[in-house]
Amino acid sequence: MHSIRLLLVLLIALPAIGNARSVPEAPPLEADAYILMDAATGQVIAEHDADQRRSPASITKVMTSYVAFEEIAAGRAAMDDEVLISEKAWRQGIDSSQSRMFIEVGSRVPLEALLHGMIVQSGNDASVAIAEHLAGSEAGFASMMNATAKRLGMTNSRFQNASGMPVEQHYSTARDIAKLIHAHIKDFPDGYAIYSEKEFTYNEIRQFNRNRLLWRDDTVDGVKTGYTSESGYCLASSAVRDGRRLISVVLGTPSPSQRTQDSLALLNYGYRFFDTVTLFGAGEEVQKRPIYGGAQPEIAIGVAEALSVTVPRDAADAIKLDAEIRSPLRAPIAAGERLGTLTVTLDDETLLVEPLVATGDVPEGGIFKRLFDAVRLRLGV
Repeated sequence: MHSIRLLLVLLIALPAIGNARSVPEAPPLEADAYILMDAATGQVIAEHDADQRRSPASITKVMTSYVAFEEIAAGRAAMDDEVLISEKAWRQGIDSSQSRMFIEVGSRVPLEALLHGMIVQSGNDASVAIAEHLAGSEAGFASMMNATAKRLGMTNSRFQNASGMPVEQHYSTARDIAKLIHAHIKDFPDGYAIYSEKEFTYNEIRQFNRNRLLWRDDTVDGVKTGYTSESGYCLASSAVRDGRRLISVVLGTPSPSQRTQDSLALLNYGYRFFDTVTLFGAGEEVQKRPIYGGAQPEIAIGVAEALSVTVPRDAADAIKLDAEIRSPLRAPIAAGERLGTLTVTLDDETLLVEPLVATGDVPEGGIFKRLFDAVRLRLGV
């Protein structure tokens, strides 16, 4: 068996204002580390020290909420669960300047309220209460967080608590945080919607979301701030403009205003200078190829899932698609069977390598068709 390569020509109607090399560098930021990701493709538009391990501070709570919504989706918890507040949870932050929801020891608080208190008010007390309710202890919950991080491909993250208080061996990276946010939005969009809420009132105490971007840019719908003296001022954010979502993570800025400014600069850069181009829809045919011994002479080959790429503005006409398909193709072939790969390049840089699959079934043909094609195959015709 061998494979056949075929260079496909892609024509997409986008205005030609410049070429790929006309895109300026990312804006200068004061963040120690940052990343900007396109949510549709998972491609990174800009980054700096994105794999540097750092204290994530309260951005940790994004993982806490992800695990909580996983447990709810699995039926192991429910939003109306009445959570008994332990002394440990109540004391979290009581003697310091830590953010709190102001829950009372011995009270019972709905899990839904705790999630709002943790996400909107950044309550460390709510984080501990959630962890204890779902895992029996905060240490047990941290094990769940680390297992989830491993499954999500967060290879440079380790969690020791649910709130993000700095302790030894509690760390993450800008890249891993972006992966987590990407997964949260995709897997639990209803839960993620809480991150867009500007305020929450509990126990007659009204507190405002610390993400100032929610007030400055109405396309922003999250995500989470963080601060400790060790981490500096951090902000993970996400926005949707014209149906396109970007995810930004800035870590280690010197002030709350700077983390807002750096985040907005990154988002504006991504929307201004890059496009997300849809190449094929899910199940869309890329090409047809002859098939031997089949009930039909050709098989349609395509992509199983919608395929998009992120490229510099006005570079769509420079995208090249290289399809490599195994040959010869013999029936029967089932829909979804992998038949080759599609490599997407731009200016000799590989952007994506995706599997090509059969878009439909091709059963075996009759006996005479199979015999005829066997002869053709032997003769190489």
